Amino acid sequence: MDTPPRLAVDRLLDDPETRIIVCCGAGGVGKTTTAAALGVRAAGRGRKAVVLTIDPARRLAQSMGIDSLDNTPRKVATVGAGDGELHAMMLDMKRTFDEIVEAHADGERARAILANPFYQSLSAGFAGTQEYMAMEKLGQLRARDDWDLIIVDTPPSRSALDFLDAPKRLGSFLDGKFIRVLMAPAKVGGRAGMKFLNVGMSMMTGTLSKLMGASLLKDVQTFVAAMDTMFGGFRTRADATFRLLQAPGTAFLVVAAPEPDALREAAYFVERLASERMPLAGLVLNRVHGSGADQLSAERALAAAENLEEGGIVDQESGKAGLRDSGAEPSEPTETARTANPPETGSPGTEGDTAVVDRITAGLLRLHAERMQVIAREQRTRDRFTSLHPEVAVAEVAALPGDVHDLAGLRAIGERLAAGVPAGA
Repeated sequence: MDTPPRLAVDRLLDDPETRIIVCCGAGGVGKTTTAAALGVRAAGRGRKAVVLTIDPARRLAQSMGIDSLDNTPRKVATVGAGDGELHAMMLDMKRTFDEIVEAHADGERARAILANPFYQSLSAGFAGTQEYMAMEKLGQLRARDDWDLIIVDTPPSRSALDFLDAPKRLGSFLDGKFIRVLMAPAKVGGRAGMKFLNVGMSMMTGTLSKLMGASLLKDVQTFVAAMDTMFGGFRTRADATFRLLQAPGTAFLVVAAPEPDALREAAYFVERLASERMPLAGLVLNRVHGSGADQLSAERALAAAENLEEGGIVDQESGKAGLRDSGAEPSEPTETARTANPPETGSPGTEGDTAVVDRITAGLLRLHAERMQVIAREQRTRDRFTSLHPEVAVAEVAALPGDVHDLAGLRAIGERLAAGVPAGA
């Protein structure tokens, strides 16, 4: 299998034309750590970077030495020499939604919207709200122009495609037929409006009332009436940010682990990005296993372990006993034989110590065999992805023995990202 092109991470970070890097992929593959490590490395190389994370585990703040992250970018100290700076923030989707309302509605209307029960449910947990607000916040950060590099850690989701689809879904909901029908009574006004609503929506109203209570429709109507002038803006801003993601200066990094499900998701995302004409920089393959003794195959390691455990070729006692039994005189041992088999000193426990060493050695050989089997399995999985997408540049990051929990760990990840190949471990 041909080796895929190597992802030149430092070249990407150093390019002043690169203004936005989006780390995307399935959940649990290390997107947050990758985004943070890229931010630390970019700042260390002179960029003014901000990392926007949507990570509910809140590991980013701890690893960067910040007490907490919120909806406001906070500066990270001691990220490197030079003019580089690093800021970090965590998306608060409800607060971002509130900021939109406060920015686009007068004081009285804004207070009415923020207090509305339907709005509170929508802003806190409506499907697609988190992804939409991530897009909104990205647009806000880019408009401020305070940073020359924005790194986005996309929301964790069951499907990596949600980041692209959800903003459209929410925008369609807020600017769709359902909302326009609900807006009609407020525009018609008075009893005529209620009559229109009752005639046109009687079946749906009855169903909603049975499922969620009679007060729901009133809350929705109040929300829609207050948001009337804002609905078009949601779609407009979503479309503008979507175009920003397609523009030169944006780079997508698909993050995956060398596992079938994760790379299958990555392959779908690569194809989707191509169909949406979004610029793909490459694939970051996290938690790749390596070995500094890969010349010893799994088969040979297992065979050696079995010999040690079963007293096979390493046990010479039976051969010597055979010579004695036959009455043959053993030849004078050579210097090599005396060195390899020194005479017994008579010290107690020698045979027991040898058995312990053999068991430990056999265990280590079996561990090595397991590691080589993992490496082979990961290689086959990567090769399947490469055969489908040979044009995609790849940076492989070696698996670490533990979690990253500080800036030193993030710098180490950044170095491995820049190297692009896993270190032997």
